[in-house]
Amino acid sequence: MKCIKNGKILIDGRFIENKAIIFNETISEIIDSNQIDDYTELEIIDAKGNYVVPGFIDVHIHGYKGHDTMEGDINGLRTISRLIAENGVTSFLPTTMTMDVPIIRKSLQTIKEIIEDKSYGAEVLGTHLEGPFISEKFKGAQSEEFIIEPHSSVIEGYEDIIKIITIAPEVKGALEFIDKYTKEYDIKFSMGHSAATYDEAIKGIEKGICSSTHLFNAMTGLHHRKPGVVGAVMNSDIRCELIADTIHVDPVLFSLIARIKGVDKILLITDAIMGAGLSDGEYQLGGQDVTLKNGKCMLSNGTIAGSSLKLNRAVYNFTKYTEYELEKVIDLVTINQAKYIGVDDRKGSLEIGKDADIAVIDDELNIYYTIGKGKTLYEKSN
Repeated sequence: MKCIKNGKILIDGRFIENKAIIFNETISEIIDSNQIDDYTELEIIDAKGNYVVPGFIDVHIHGYKGHDTMEGDINGLRTISRLIAENGVTSFLPTTMTMDVPIIRKSLQTIKEIIEDKSYGAEVLGTHLEGPFISEKFKGAQSEEFIIEPHSSVIEGYEDIIKIITIAPEVKGALEFIDKYTKEYDIKFSMGHSAATYDEAIKGIEKGICSSTHLFNAMTGLHHRKPGVVGAVMNSDIRCELIADTIHVDPVLFSLIARIKGVDKILLITDAIMGAGLSDGEYQLGGQDVTLKNGKCMLSNGTIAGSSLKLNRAVYNFTKYTEYELEKVIDLVTINQAKYIGVDDRKGSLEIGKDADIAVIDDELNIYYTIGKGKTLYEKSN
């Protein structure tokens, strides 16, 4: 058995002192600190007064430190899963890009294999399919030549691992596709890379769309006579992804989004590419060249192409630029995601019986420990 002590533990939305967590693969007990001596042969982890929170969940991440989901390489995925633990991430959805269908399916097969393998760091919970069922007008950093209408042949055989599909609801066949896969497989659909009008977006929501992909980016914006996708997101109860790197969205909007949507509807994501965690330079995203400079990822035409954001920095930024306290903002990378993709019975909060997915952080959101299913995935060196 293992034990974390001397921390401020996030329990039921509040940081509680003088408690300790007893765990193996799952959390077995949360006890008063003075009860620790009642246990024998405990492996002790001293939080040293820092915050103890649930492990973070990233539902939209393409790559990290030189590797990308679309490589279709299981060792590359293992490397991503090990290294993102340094950012407090204990589980994630490797996210695909709009590329040739055989390349997408190869990536899906690799993700399926790593889920079955389990010999890695942060747990792969499934995948987020971003494209190829999107709008050419709002393709963003996706490759236009591989954009196609929704078709079952792209995902056939992988329905069980696909947790989220980003889709433009206005494209031909999208509404029928959303309806089918929402009802038959409970796949979550996220509206993004979309040129939809407000009415088209609402029709998508009525068919089953339950989130929006990187809100404000690659979608029709909010205009007082053309409310567009952003208007539909704001005027409905669907969730919204947010890249809180202060580049994709001006931080003055963070509080506005939270007040309109409610913090329980916000999903902080990284949308990180293979250059994240590395120095400025030239990288790849979906078969396209990307330049990383001063934290900003760009195609040669000036289009923003993913991010170099780390999920713990997203939490820091959101806390810094809003009135919300850390104990609430942690929900935006934990329980919100767990509920969204249906794993809140075992992830997203520190509760008895749930997976021992735990991060130890300070008030600057530096990571000291990351623990996934009871295993230490990262420990800050002295």
